Formats: sequence, C-alpha cells, structure tokens
Amino acid sequence: MNNSSDFESCRPRPLSMSIPVLMCLVCFIGFLLNVFSLWVFCCRLPSWSAGTVLQFNLALSDTLATPVTPLMAVYVAMGNDWSFGKLLCTAKIAFVSAQFYGSSIFLSLISFHRYKAVVHFNKSSRMKDKSFIKKLCAGVWLLLLAFTLLFAFVVPSTKIGKITQCFRFSEASLKNSFFIVSCVLVSVTFLIPLSVSATCYICVKNALARLNNITPKSLKAKLKSRRMIRMCLIIFVICFLPMNVIRTTAGVVMMFYPGQCQLIDPLQTAYYASWVVAGLNCCLDPLLYFFGSQTFRDAVPSFRLKSAEPQPSDTEMTPNNM
Repeated sequence: MNNSSDFESCRPRPLSMSIPVLMCLVCFIGFLLNVFSLWVFCCRLPSWSAGTVLQFNLALSDTLATPVTPLMAVYVAMGNDWSFGKLLCTAKIAFVSAQFYGSSIFLSLISFHRYKAVVHFNKSSRMKDKSFIKKLCAGVWLLLLAFTLLFAFVVPSTKIGKITQCFRFSEASLKNSFFIVSCVLVSVTFLIPLSVSATCYICVKNALARLNNITPKSLKAKLKSRRMIRMCLIIFVICFLPMNVIRTTAGVVMMFYPGQCQLIDPLQTAYYASWVVAGLNCCLDPLLYFFGSQTFRDAVPSFRLKSAEPQPSDTEMTPNNM
C-alpha cells in the first residue's frame, strides 16, 4: 500500500472527550501540588542538600507541561486538528517531553543518590557534592533540550487533507522517524532509568539486611531511603510503563504494517490515554518529597511534626551531609 492510500485510510479519528477532561484535571492538580512544593523548596528550606537539589529539579520538570496542556486538550477535543501554528506545536512537544522524560531521569537520579547514602554511607561520593549535583542537573536539562529538537525536526507537524497534525504517529511518511525516536526514547528515558532504580532498590534492600550494630536513628533514616526508592519504582511502573509500551508497539506497527488502521487507530487512542496516566506522576512526585523527606515535612508549617523524640532528617543520613 502506498503512502497516499495510507493517508486516506488512516485519517485522524475523534477521541472520547473524557481524555482532554482528565488531561486538564490531572494537570491542574499536579500544578497546584508542584507549585506548593517549589514554594517549600525555595522559601521554607534554609539550606539545600544534594538530594534537595534533585527533588527541586524533579518538581520543576513536573510543572513544565502546564502551559500547553489546555492546547493539547483543545487539540484532542477538536478531532486532533492543530490550529495553533508550528511554533506552538514545537513548544507543546518541548514542554511535554521535559515533563515526562525529565521526571523519569530525575527519579532515577534520586534513587541512585539514596543508594549511595545507604550502601556507601561511610565513603566520599560525588553524589553527595551539591555543586556536582547542580552540574549533573544542568546536563539533564541539556539532554531534554536535545530530545525536544529531535522531536521538532524529526517528527514535525503535518497536514492530512485539511487537518493539521501535531505529533501523530499514524502517518506513513513519518514511520521511519517515529520508529527511531521510539527506540531511542524507550532506551534512554525508560529502560535505563528503570534499571537504575530497580538495581538501587535491590542493593539497598540487601545492604539493610546485612547491617549490624546500627543505631535505631540511623536505621530509620536508611529505611526511609529504601521507601523513597520503592516509591520511585512505583511511579515508574504506574505512570511511564503504559506510555512507553504503547509508543514502542505503535512504532513497530507503523514500521511494518503502516496501512493497518484497525491496529493503528486503537493504538493512537491508547497513546493519548497513556498521556493522562503518565501525567499522574506530577501528582505523585510531591508525595515522594513529603513522605520520603523529614526535612521537607518539617518545612511545611501545618504538618510540622512535634514529637518528644527528634526525627532523623535527610542531612543526618551521612557524615558528609548530603
């Protein structure tokens, strides 16, 4: 089947209105939670550790899709017809990419940081150096910018008849580009970060099982590190697994069966639905700060814990004051 017939047979189909409604709802709740988290980081914490720098950058990446979410919702509601121009199409890709892929990378870095704090707590490490962590975060943002440019130039906005598409994979002319992009993204922004987090969790769990002669205070802090890594893994599986599986499957289908609309159309619908699920990470990440960081909880006035016995803070986890 040639490209023209592919274009005719796989025209965009309208999606359920529940998708844009849920998209806006999830984004709005996540925006409020992350703005509050950023306020706590910037205005309530007198000093930052290396772990705080990572958490701040995670919260920042979670807020970036907010400006373009209404445009995405209108786009879906109007039958996948993008009427906001190529510049805003590129901006949409940039902000959504920064949120999804930035979150997965920063979650893996938080897991690795906690692993170093527990398994190598008596050794010096660059992961405990705040200046190094800042440079590392800057490198992540440069990587996200590269992904944005890759999307913008490799998968541009296109027209199918009178309908303008902004990053829709069901186009035969883009099947090679989309397949390559899908393979790169699933490797760099999902499989590698997920493997890092899973490995860190296993290593921390094994290290805690071997610990002897440890004070209750230190043990409690290390158990909190294991809990934070576990929360990172849960967020990975719940939020990012569906989107990556669907996008990779769509890339394979488009590459080898470009004219099979009975396969492509359900995948396109499932892909947009997976955006809603992936967007849940911006609602779950603030729970990571609150339940995984005593310092963050103590910085929230309404939830300051007042117990007779002092709680171990994040800065007490290592002698090097991460």
